[in-house]
Amino acid sequence: MDPLPENPSTAQARGAVAIITNFRDKLLLHLRDDVPGIAWPGHWSLLGGGCDPGEPPHVAIDRELEEEAGLGVDDLRRLFDIHDEHGSGQVITFFSAYWDGDETALPLAEGVKLRFFAPEHLPALTIPPFIRDGIHRFLAAEPGT
Repeated sequence: MDPLPENPSTAQARGAVAIITNFRDKLLLHLRDDVPGIAWPGHWSLLGGGCDPGEPPHVAIDRELEEEAGLGVDDLRRLFDIHDEHGSGQVITFFSAYWDGDETALPLAEGVKLRFFAPEHLPALTIPPFIRDGIHRFLAAEPGT
């Protein structure tokens, strides 16, 4: 795993996303709104978002999961950073966690819907390139997924 600073530079725009898997090794994806003014409209992505000023990524992802989907997880694990060069311009910290609930019962506050997908179905989805890269990196490193 890459060494990551706990308090990243405030000069660089930061964000955080979570790769949430369930007992079937499916990944939870979020269909983003298709509206002007947001990064990657109408794309399937991971739950997460931008860090508030001075907010570290591990705090931001807890906040974003709660705000976007009322989702709390106890086992978030920091993975790596990827730069979203063509969307938000942020450096995104990827986290992983396990959650085995019913995604349709979550109180979605942003976006269109949440859905678990098997890894073999991901190629057919419209996913931001940096998110797809992060998912591939995660799947390559995780036994059983």
